[in-house]
Amino acid sequence: MGKHRRPGPPNQPSRAVPRVDADDPLAAYDKRRRPPMDVHRRHRPLHGGGGHLRPDEPRALEEWNGFSYEPAGTTANLAEAQRWVNEQTTGGPAEEHRNSD
Repeated sequence: MGKHRRPGPPNQPSRAVPRVDADDPLAAYDKRRRPPMDVHRRHRPLHGGGGHLRPDEPRALEEWNGFSYEPAGTTANLAEAQRWVNEQTTGGPAEEHRNSD
């Protein structure tokens, strides 16, 4: 058995790829519209570096628009950025942290 061989019987399809719905003509393209690792909102330090470093520096907020991440505003620190990211799952208002610029 080779080092890179997929476990399981060779006559079964891989379970790593979701099945494509034969009735949906656009099913093959749905995977491209999902955000990487299903993260719809994310934050990054404005001046680069690791996200966990310098928690008092401002953060850029980004939202997935179905094709790529687009800027959604800024926050003053890491704690506010994490609250904004978690608002999506709790259903809280997302408008309070957005920039009007």
